[in-house]
Amino acid sequence: MKENIILTKSFDFSLKIIGLYKLLREKNEFLLSKQLFRSGTSIGANVEEAIAAQSRKDFVSKLSIAAKESRETRYWLKLLEESELIENIDVKEHVALCSELKRILTSIILSTQNGVDK
Repeated sequence: MKENIILTKSFDFSLKIIGLYKLLREKNEFLLSKQLFRSGTSIGANVEEAIAAQSRKDFVSKLSIAAKESRETRYWLKLLEESELIENIDVKEHVALCSELKRILTSIILSTQNGVDK
């Protein structure tokens, strides 16, 4: 069976978000960490749901939600980074991975939609 790259990358990203969530909680940051946890792990959950989609429309819908969640997650990460709310936390890698996920998701959505139109 061929590896599903977006599924693997989104799952691995969720694990990184969980690690960051734990670190933030240890540093007594509870509000941003919770938002980040929810949106960051939701990306992979929606990709997983898209794989079991009942139609192309359903597939695009689930991946669109995942793409929106990646945008939200990137927002929380950038906010965490720029606000310097927690010292000595580097989230640049998280931001880069999140941006990569968003690009891949957008590409899949567009190619799927173009395939439907033809």
